[in-house]
Amino acid sequence: MSHFFTITSKFLPLISVAMLAACNNQNNVATNPNAGNNPSTATNSETRFAAAKGCKNIGILLPESDSSARYEAYDRPLLEKEIKARIPDATIQYANANNDADTQQNQADAALTKGACILVVDPKDSDKASVIVQRAKASQVPVIAYDRLIQDPDVAYYVSFDNVRVGELQGQYIADQFKKGAFGLKPGANLVMINGSQTDNNALQFREGALKALQPLVDSKQLNLVFDQYTPNWDNARAQSIMEGILTQQKNNVQATYVANDGMANTVIAALRSQKLNGKVLVTGQDATLTGIQNILTGDQAMTIYKPIAKEAQATAELVAALSNGTNPGGLVNGQTALKSGGQVASALIAPIAVDKTNVQQTVFADGYLKREEVCNGITGDTTGICRS
Repeated sequence: MSHFFTITSKFLPLISVAMLAACNNQNNVATNPNAGNNPSTATNSETRFAAAKGCKNIGILLPESDSSARYEAYDRPLLEKEIKARIPDATIQYANANNDADTQQNQADAALTKGACILVVDPKDSDKASVIVQRAKASQVPVIAYDRLIQDPDVAYYVSFDNVRVGELQGQYIADQFKKGAFGLKPGANLVMINGSQTDNNALQFREGALKALQPLVDSKQLNLVFDQYTPNWDNARAQSIMEGILTQQKNNVQATYVANDGMANTVIAALRSQKLNGKVLVTGQDATLTGIQNILTGDQAMTIYKPIAKEAQATAELVAALSNGTNPGGLVNGQTALKSGGQVASALIAPIAVDKTNVQQTVFADGYLKREEVCNGITGDTTGICRS
């Protein structure tokens, strides 16, 4: 089993990653929030990304739609809306890779052929998408890595959430519940980790963050880590079959399951339900999906991570506009994200928020991310009273 580690004031507070120091990355522009005062930085940006100056043809490439509903429901419309708000006469070329890295490369080639002069790419495969960056570079077209990092030093910017922090929030939630003795968690309790796709750099960072909180409990044998593997393609059905196998192997002796996102959490809950264990085993999630929030209200899922995608789209649009206008992004860039190769990418990182039954109304409902009526529509077994109020 492999083990891996790893904008402005109107946006939610941004937090920097541990790699914030060392702003000497010559492969990236605007790594310093004050770089707008540095003429050589602006000149370097214009030289590297000459095609972006005055650009009105923007390519948006998203990775999939089958394991997570967020990309078509939120990211696509928000990105298109925010970019056109800043570049009203922009043409948007949109494509979804449907979980196929080769398809995404072909889509990028097609966008470049049709004149795209700035690409926003959420990679299906963080390594393979380097080909997209290099082909764009040959035409002096910048690539903004959106939500997931692309492993290439020539990426112009990376816009995402602090993904290590996402994992920390998930792992800390389990640790906190252990300290409270909730969900039958006591010394010697069995913990399962069902991680995301190993080809997604975010999944590596989620796991890294989760283990920051959980490893001390595992090392001290207060928690017994009985399973810890990645799930290819974030496949929901695979997650369910994995959980079914774990329950069989452990004879249903599982007290906590770290699950990387809500889609997989829902199928893990289905596996637990078949053994009448739903609501008895702590299950984490991520993305604050409609189903995920419903599962929290019914008590089948303990928590999720709310990532305000609107803020991510706004930050991306601001960077697109800065590239098009030939201006420096200034305070948009608040950190550096390390590449496996040792380089760094100038980054705009947004703070994630842990959500459970105690703060659903103050977060996802208050922001309008989800409406109470749509969450409560058809729900049965609400344990919180939120849908009865």
